[in-house]
Amino acid sequence: MPGARLSPQDRLAIATGLAEGLDYAAIARLIARPTSTVTREIARNGGPGRYRAETAQRATARRARRRPGLARPAGGAVAVPDGRDPAAIADFANRLADLLVHLGLPRMAARVLSCLYVTDSGSLGSAELVQRLAVSPASVSKAVGYLEEQNLIQRERDGRNGRREQYTINGDVWYRSLLASAQRNALLAEFARSGADLLGAATPAGQRLDTAADFLAEIGADLVRAVELRRSTAGRS
Repeated sequence: MPGARLSPQDRLAIATGLAEGLDYAAIARLIARPTSTVTREIARNGGPGRYRAETAQRATARRARRRPGLARPAGGAVAVPDGRDPAAIADFANRLADLLVHLGLPRMAARVLSCLYVTDSGSLGSAELVQRLAVSPASVSKAVGYLEEQNLIQRERDGRNGRREQYTINGDVWYRSLLASAQRNALLAEFARSGADLLGAATPAGQRLDTAADFLAEIGADLVRAVELRRSTAGRS
């Protein structure tokens, strides 16, 4: 049973469990499947907020017709020739996406980012992301735009085909992202300071904004110093 394909009844139970607010482990126990199976099923069919049993069943049938006899792992993992387990990679990618969502990233942006993370090249085109995540090009485009704004990925031209764009996650992605976060803190601090001046530093509202401005400015400066120190230390090691 654990190795068999999910049935329409299994998918209906998953949808019902999500509607009732059950977590993935509880749903997995209901249908006697591994939690990783439920995680992959939900992730590849719209996520917890958009999962529908009938839609998931039809999508599975379409994938089976496209790739007869070969099941494609979910979450962006692909079969590799060096002995790594594609199912384990897919499970990790899905769990990474769930964690990123919990930390505040939109669901599709989290799935794109986790897909790039588990890809050895760290670079994929739009068509590849659409195929691996089983989503629409519009969904990928929106997610890529968000990730670019957050400095989490870069848009590059494919060296083999100059007209095709690639989306790349670099080794210093978190360095650039944290610096962008520090810049946002600085903008917020400046705005709060202008509000304090407008309302008057002696008023409760003005004092509140002035305190917020001090805090945001200090946090931003501390963040920049910590990131620069860590980068310089890593460069010397």
